[in-house]
Amino acid sequence: QVRLVESGGGLVQPGDSLRLSCRTAGIVVNRMNMNWFRQAPGKEREFVAVRKSEGGGTEYADSVKGRFTISRDYARSTIFLQMNNLKPEDTAKYFCTVVFRGNAYWGQGTQVTVSS
Repeated sequence: QVRLVESGGGLVQPGDSLRLSCRTAGIVVNRMNMNWFRQAPGKEREFVAVRKSEGGGTEYADSVKGRFTISRDYARSTIFLQMNNLKPEDTAKYFCTVVFRGNAYWGQGTQVTVSS
């Protein structure tokens, strides 16, 4: 059974950093394209970053390039999203997601609020 559990969100000030974690079960993270999405109030869910399967590299939304870094830890079956220089417009609920055997799996999300 595939499970995704996000953590690490919180309330921070502009310019601060946070590291989100997505602990997985039921998949091998190195063999999957692991994604982060986010959804702000009143807006549609949007793509943030992907860590592609072995050798596939990473991609980022233009709005986070140079500030966010996605990584994975195979031993801990965990995906991370390091977020630096956070801005108020980064305020959203962040989700990790994976497509496995034709099904999309999502975690419950973790809230990030950037406010002074």
